[in-house]
Amino acid sequence: MGANPTLTVRALGAADVDIVQKMVLEFGAYLRMLGDSWDHNFTAERYLKDGFGPNPAFRGLIAEREGEALGYVLLAPNYDVDRGMRIEMVIDLWVRPAIRRSGAGRALMAAAAETARQSGARSLLWAVYKPNTLAIDFYHAIGGKPVADLDWMYLDI
Repeated sequence: MGANPTLTVRALGAADVDIVQKMVLEFGAYLRMLGDSWDHNFTAERYLKDGFGPNPAFRGLIAEREGEALGYVLLAPNYDVDRGMRIEMVIDLWVRPAIRRSGAGRALMAAAAETARQSGARSLLWAVYKPNTLAIDFYHAIGGKPVADLDWMYLDI
């Protein structure tokens, strides 16, 4: 029996733009399949400018095995006034379908939690597209809890 290749998680960099774009498009196709009206707005230019420019809006992690990208997570710092604490927003989590249930999603979320903890955050928060029941089941399995009293809202400015 051969050795099981090690799954690693590392910080995303500007040089990962091409593989992240490939996975973003895979994620978008998956969301459209679920009924979302997803458009590709998180382009390579946005990734580089917004993640690696003078005022980064997010940071990310990538899971790999033997150099193959398995998935990624993007995080953004935030604050919860009601609880009086720093939090980290999980703004995107994608694990490629062919390797789901391999531990990549759990490894990415564990690394996201540790990255957030190191920045002083005490909680992760994320939104889930309601028809994405696979994601909802995954989040429940890792201990995620719904925020029963809140609905997400937005205002274009």
